[in-house]
Amino acid sequence: MLQWDALKQMSAACTRCGLCETRHNVVFGVGNEQADVMFVGEGPGEQEDLTGIPFVGPAGKLLDDMLTIIDLDRNSNCYIANIVKCRPPRNRDPLETEQEACIGYLRNQTMLVKPKIIVCLGRIAAKRLIDPDYRITRQHGQWVEKGGIWMTAIYHPSALLRDVSKRPETFDDLISLREKIKEVGAKV
Repeated sequence: MLQWDALKQMSAACTRCGLCETRHNVVFGVGNEQADVMFVGEGPGEQEDLTGIPFVGPAGKLLDDMLTIIDLDRNSNCYIANIVKCRPPRNRDPLETEQEACIGYLRNQTMLVKPKIIVCLGRIAAKRLIDPDYRITRQHGQWVEKGGIWMTAIYHPSALLRDVSKRPETFDDLISLREKIKEVGAKV
C-alpha cells in the first residue's frame, strides 16, 4: 500500500488507460484523509477535469447542499473520490476497462482513509463497489456490510439535477445515512 504522497504522484502520472490522453487534470480526491465517511462517484466531469477537484460543478454544489443537511462538509469530516480519476469523453459512463485500470487507486485511498461508511454516488459506483447487479432505483438507501465497512448508494447528484422527483427519496436516504453515522459511532 502506498502512502498519500506516493499515491497522488503515481495517479498524476498514470497512463494505464486512454482517458489520460484527453484529461486536463487527474481528479484524485478531496477532504479529510482520516474521515469515517467516504463518498465515491463514478468519475470527473468537465469542471472537475479543469480544476482537478471532485464534484465542483452543478452536481458538486448540490452534493455540498446534501452534505450540509446531515452536518457533513467536504473539507472537514468526509472524503470524496471517484472510481476513475480522469474524465471520460462527453461525460459518458467509464468503461469497464477504464474502471479496472483505475480501481487500485481507489482501493489504496480506502485503505488509507479507513472509513466506517462508504456512500456510492450513483449506479456506476454501486455496481462496482457493492454488487455488479445493483439496481439503484430499487436498492438505493439499503445498507450492506462488506469487509467491516457499511455501504449504501444514493442517486448521483447529477441525476437529481435531471429528475427532481427523486429528491424526496434521496432526502430519506440522507436521513438514513445520518442515523448510520450515529449507530456506528462515526466521527463527524
